[in-house]
Amino acid sequence: MTEDNDRYWESLAPGAGRRAPRADARTDARTLSLNGTWRFRLCADARGTGSAFLAHGFDDTAWDEIAVPSHWVLERVTTPGAAGPASLRGTADGPLYTNTAFPVPIDPPRVPTENPTGDYRLVFDAPDDWGRSVLRFQGVDSAAKVWLNGEELGWSTGSRLPVEFDAPVRPGRNVLAVRVHRWSAGTYLEDQDMWWLPGIFRDVEVIERPDGAVDDHHVHADYDPATGMGTLRVDADVPGLVEIPELGLRLEAGEEARIAVEPWSAETPRLYRGTLTSRGESIVLAVGFRRVEIQGGVLEVNGAPVFFRGVNRHEHHWDTGRTLDRETMVADVVAMKRHNINAVRTSHYPPHPEFLRLCDEYGLWVVEECDLETHGFIYAGWDGNPASDPRWAAAMLDRVRRMVERDKNRPSVVVWSLANESWVGDNFATLEEWVRRRDPSRPILYERDPSYRNSDFYSLMYPDLERLDAIGRREEDRPEGIDDSADARRRGLPFLLVEYAHAMGNGPGSLADYHAVMRNHERICGGFVWEWIDHGFRQVDAADREFVMHGGDVDYRPNGGRYCLDGLLFADRTPSPALAELAAVLQPLEFEHGAMGLTVRNARDHADTADLSLRWRLELDGRTLDTGSLDLPVLGPRDEAVLPLPTSAGEDPGEWWVTVEAVLRDGALWAPAGHVVARHQVLLADVPRRQRSSRVLPPSVPLSGGDIELGPGRFDSATGRLISLGGIPVDGPLLDLYRAPTENDRGQGGRNNLAAVWSAVGLDRMLHRTDAVEVAGDALVVRSRVAAATHPHAAGVQYRWSADDDALRLDVTVDFLGPWTDTPYQQRDIAVPRLGLRLGLPGDYGGLAWFGRGPDESYRDSRSAALVGRYEAAIDDLQVGYPVPQENGNHMDTRWLEITGAPGLPRLRVEGLPRFDFTARRWTSEDLERARHPHDLRDTGRVWVNLDHAQAGLGSASVGPALPERYRIPRRRTAWSLRFVTTL
Repeated sequence: MTEDNDRYWESLAPGAGRRAPRADARTDARTLSLNGTWRFRLCADARGTGSAFLAHGFDDTAWDEIAVPSHWVLERVTTPGAAGPASLRGTADGPLYTNTAFPVPIDPPRVPTENPTGDYRLVFDAPDDWGRSVLRFQGVDSAAKVWLNGEELGWSTGSRLPVEFDAPVRPGRNVLAVRVHRWSAGTYLEDQDMWWLPGIFRDVEVIERPDGAVDDHHVHADYDPATGMGTLRVDADVPGLVEIPELGLRLEAGEEARIAVEPWSAETPRLYRGTLTSRGESIVLAVGFRRVEIQGGVLEVNGAPVFFRGVNRHEHHWDTGRTLDRETMVADVVAMKRHNINAVRTSHYPPHPEFLRLCDEYGLWVVEECDLETHGFIYAGWDGNPASDPRWAAAMLDRVRRMVERDKNRPSVVVWSLANESWVGDNFATLEEWVRRRDPSRPILYERDPSYRNSDFYSLMYPDLERLDAIGRREEDRPEGIDDSADARRRGLPFLLVEYAHAMGNGPGSLADYHAVMRNHERICGGFVWEWIDHGFRQVDAADREFVMHGGDVDYRPNGGRYCLDGLLFADRTPSPALAELAAVLQPLEFEHGAMGLTVRNARDHADTADLSLRWRLELDGRTLDTGSLDLPVLGPRDEAVLPLPTSAGEDPGEWWVTVEAVLRDGALWAPAGHVVARHQVLLADVPRRQRSSRVLPPSVPLSGGDIELGPGRFDSATGRLISLGGIPVDGPLLDLYRAPTENDRGQGGRNNLAAVWSAVGLDRMLHRTDAVEVAGDALVVRSRVAAATHPHAAGVQYRWSADDDALRLDVTVDFLGPWTDTPYQQRDIAVPRLGLRLGLPGDYGGLAWFGRGPDESYRDSRSAALVGRYEAAIDDLQVGYPVPQENGNHMDTRWLEITGAPGLPRLRVEGLPRFDFTARRWTSEDLERARHPHDLRDTGRVWVNLDHAQAGLGSASVGPALPERYRIPRRRTAWSLRFVTTL
């Protein structure tokens, strides 16, 4: 029993006393799960509680209880001398989030004296006949020293990697003691855009090792696409028998067999179950035969080019952090498969091994990334970066070895990623050389080195579409500082888009554009959207209101603010609208309608369409008239066929649409029969409606300043504003040029900050002035100027109102006046985010029906998932609860919108001439912008409806390129028209 006085937690070594890393496997050897309730004491520095807690007879009844696995910063534990349980907020002992910065001073390998340290104790019993055993920790953050029955076993860093110790477990009572440090030298290798969450957060177990047990095994399962033959060899460190009953195989470990097999792919995840049995134990085998290679600068699996429809995935749960149970992992995999995702990049560390087993079983390609990122050294100009310091080579190699050795037998893992955002250095050559020797069956990725000397892929993050297209043509610009030879090699590599489409807040936009560019070039083997899930924590405020906590809610600096909320799933695992958009973009069947009929293209790489059927429905103005099925021939991978449309338009006036859906014929492990995997709409005809004959109603001219009446509308004679419509008191409609900025509108680090430009030119504080109210023949014409204080520029607006028997028509014309281009913010970014009208209605209104895109929100660069149809919803149900309030709920291409209220209130119908966008909510854009969390939003007592000519796209500028020009709204003379009808 000795004090920890060697400062091992600041050592450049990766650990001591550990067993060699080995393959993960399920075994019949007796295993004691040590998950459960442990005793715990949190201390302020690395000394912990001293050495007394190692003793067999130590009294730990006064200590806290803690769940293992867990993160202590997410538990309610007591620090001695503190007033009470630690809160999740406002403390260095709580969860901390950084994006790129280290949470400790840059002084490698040293860390602060203020180093929260948790001492863990567990008393467990072993059977009387228990033998030699191994103690395994699947994940401990960030450094741990381990004692068993007072004997020091060793220590380790490498938080998201397994570590094993030889464990002298005694029959009967055993005392396991673990000291875990929040900060260590390993911290400098783990700066991975994530919450810093210390503790024993993955499973702990003791595994008996009988004589003759298998310490390690390596499954080699190759597939020859030319012959359909598989080659199997299972190497083991002890003699053993390999049995694969389905294949009739029975061979010795190390012996090779060649046999006809069905290959494994993400689309056809064919696994052959078997065992490796030695004298001491039997190990479960799940063999997937497949071959991964690069041919002619193209990534191929099983002889066919492969395309990753991928996402980046951090491990996260809004209550338990990186501690995930199997049910949560299954839910993630199923959700990915149901949304047409076929690949995962394990950003930026190996996941729990159970997740990879699920990828094998359900079918997902995996780019497995090492637990290695040194991004924070960017703030030191990369001075001291471990990648270029040979003293760190052993620690870096240790992490790669532990990843590869654990997961070398997983067929789903097709690419090894050495690290993320760690700049350059000779240590990467050491890692590459070792991986190529140990596992030549998989290619290697490292994105950040501009020479790509240690990578089999050219790769980037967040290129704009033009650059991506040039890359696909192999005509990209040469990286700075690269010679002719290195550039020629790089240009011949396949391209892998490791991160794109930053899903922070409302967005990302341009998913369809990126997909189209990637699919157009065989060099590009796909991409990975950033990212799968928001890393927010469930929390309550002082008023007991639940909200999602992000980094900016923690009173600690530095923090990464809201950048942890950038997922396709919200923190509670509710899908965001972006996930539906991604599913529509990535659908595995592609459709195109032309003169010859409907072209159906199988966009899969390895599977045919035998599992799919086609169904259709015919709609007139969104009402279903007929349904049926369509014969789909069995199309091989990347094959296509032209099918006749199953129906035709009738003669009745209106829009005739046919919608075709591809559905699972018999269901799959991840979805039931009838699950929709692809959809397509064809407008068969738009039959003109007969013009109605109606009386044109002139406006009344008021006497003595009274109101102006025009059809069902009443107007204030001084301002020209509509104040009543069919008996409904209204506010507006008035010109609206602003929206509550999205996260992508704010850009990153001062770049592409559209929101700042909009604010600088006053779009968020425009004032309205009436210049003229005139009766011109049968119309009421109102001229207005809309401008912000301190600025000379403005928007000139003409509202021209006319009426017939039952409706008001509004023709709007907008001109942009004054020296907009003379502002200090002169640049292309002075495009307005919205060009439309805002209308206020009484709060008793709450129901909507419309014909247009839906049911979910749609924007100019994000509308693939929103089909044209007839929809109904409550206004409150149309609000998308982004954890940071922002613009949401827009619906494009609306033909008409009906708004209903309480019984007895008139129904308001708005018709586009021809179309418009709408949003509807009980608060204004200004309210949205001021709110920090959704519970800050309050019902204003009014319903605010935006009726827009257009709204800007979403983009991906929170980490990515600027919003493309085609998705902006230029400042130019614009006119549009609406028709308002009220009925009881």
